[in-house]
Amino acid sequence: MAVSSLFEIHHESCIKCYSCVRICPVKAIKVDVNTEMPSIIPERCIGCGSCYSACSPASITYRSSIQETKELIASGAKVAAICDPAISGEFHDITDYRKFVQMIRNMGFAYVTEVSFGVDLVAKEYGKLLEDFKGKYHIMANCPAVVFYIEKYHPDLISNLAPIVSPMAATAKVMRQRYGQDIKIVAIGPCIAAKDEALRLEGDAKIDSVLTFVELRRLFGEFNIRESHLEFSEFDPPLGNKGSLYPISNGILQAAGINEHLLSGNVITTEGRNNMLNAVKEFDSRIDLIRRHFNIFYNDGCLMGPGTSPGGEKFLRHALVTDYANKRLNILDPEAWQIDVREFEGLDLSRSYQADDQRLALPSEEKIDEVLKMINRREQKDNDVGCESCGYPNCREFAIAIAQGLATTDMCHIFSGRNRQEYIRTLRSTNEKLAKTQEALRISEEKAKHEKDGQKETYALVSSMLQQLVSGVVIVDENLKILHANKAFIRILGEEAAMVDEVIPGLEGADLKSLLPIHFYKIFSFVLSSDEAVERKDVQYGEGLLNVSVFPLRSKKFVGGIIRDMYMPEVYKEQIVTRMNEVVDQNFDMVQKIAFLLGEGAAKTEQMLNSIIELHKSQNSK
Repeated sequence: MAVSSLFEIHHESCIKCYSCVRICPVKAIKVDVNTEMPSIIPERCIGCGSCYSACSPASITYRSSIQETKELIASGAKVAAICDPAISGEFHDITDYRKFVQMIRNMGFAYVTEVSFGVDLVAKEYGKLLEDFKGKYHIMANCPAVVFYIEKYHPDLISNLAPIVSPMAATAKVMRQRYGQDIKIVAIGPCIAAKDEALRLEGDAKIDSVLTFVELRRLFGEFNIRESHLEFSEFDPPLGNKGSLYPISNGILQAAGINEHLLSGNVITTEGRNNMLNAVKEFDSRIDLIRRHFNIFYNDGCLMGPGTSPGGEKFLRHALVTDYANKRLNILDPEAWQIDVREFEGLDLSRSYQADDQRLALPSEEKIDEVLKMINRREQKDNDVGCESCGYPNCREFAIAIAQGLATTDMCHIFSGRNRQEYIRTLRSTNEKLAKTQEALRISEEKAKHEKDGQKETYALVSSMLQQLVSGVVIVDENLKILHANKAFIRILGEEAAMVDEVIPGLEGADLKSLLPIHFYKIFSFVLSSDEAVERKDVQYGEGLLNVSVFPLRSKKFVGGIIRDMYMPEVYKEQIVTRMNEVVDQNFDMVQKIAFLLGEGAAKTEQMLNSIIELHKSQNSK
């Protein structure tokens, strides 16, 4: 059956601070280069909970067991709650542990016992294992995060993991042997990784659900259970002995009576994220020189597990645990405890492990160098140093993670800071250029405005001048739509054009084809299509005669026309003189030839024509 990821990042509330990426000891969180959003890689996760604890906006949650537990209680089956002795450090707000026991019973649990007796049994097995030393050193396997870490990232050390079940599994075996194999068991503790550990347990070690202390507090609220409303109730037997010290890292050693003396002892105890990583690394590479067994916890003991309430004070919890252990020992019946131990001596507390190698192949040196160069840290390769703010011990390890697709360059504060400074400088330069461009644009706009105003004035002057001309002037576009026409043109066209002018001043937009006969507007069409001017062409218009010149203004786009009414007196006289000059010019060569042949007779003819021209000129000037 597929199981959901132990942790989940909710992108809708994620602020992309990458604290989770930096704190993850195994880099099980990658950042998508497109969305820049972090996401968990379930198969790489060891369940340590560091990301959950480091997420300030609380965008990371873990798999909830609340609904699962409520369904177990409502199922009608007998359900046993087995509680980690770390309750003494977590629930210091409950005045007496016996009230705490009753609060759990009131939720519907048939049995409530403490894991401390399971710790006693496991501690006894460790005592036997370490005492019967046969040359192989062991790593104690009580912390599930440590076990997952070795299985995934140091699978070669699996044979060194102590083959002994965890106290949680041992307690489940005890409860089923005493209260029946059909009971359901809910483990309550400070560890989130225990949720995934429980998925592996089968048979009499099976755990049906795992609640963290935070989830238990939430259930107390849902069931409206308060200490002040309840009486005392004792844990169901068997009761533990020194197993109550288990929340403290070396508590199990004291429960087993294992020698911790610095000179004569052979076990090293360590706790915390970095200490765990270094301890496993050194065990792997230096155990032949260290020659000690290792007792390792990922967190600062179970009393500071990620499933406890945030903001817990380690040394206060430490004191509360030892005070609680002393109180329990003072009321413990040693003989009854010995009888219980003998009762369960036959339990099989052995276990095996599963290699699940999640190590990634090392990128090529060329790729690593390429990344180092990209983040401007190439010179650090030989020194192998770094600020570690990215979550990696040095720049080289960070570059490897980038090459493996587990990290992004933005996780490097130095690189990001440098990029921000570059961005600021670029932005400042861009702003300066923009300001200059805006000023140039303003000047250009002012100049354009002056030019436009000048053009308007010029257009008005030209238009006014055109209106004063005797000749008709018209400008049309490629569709023979009138763009401009003066008064003379409208007058020449006659009454119909004058009526159109009243509706459309200046005939602007009117169709030339609707105002002129076909033989007339065809001249304009010809000039538009051919780009060749037609000069001084006589055109019959109604009962009058017009002299028309049409010429291109813009190739195949606009043409202009000048129309003269040949019957206007001033035009008439001018045209006679002009045309007489044309006659003389056109026939001058012929006249010279005639003069050569006919002598003075031809010369007299030329004198006569010139006198006629002069006569008309003088009349025209009057």
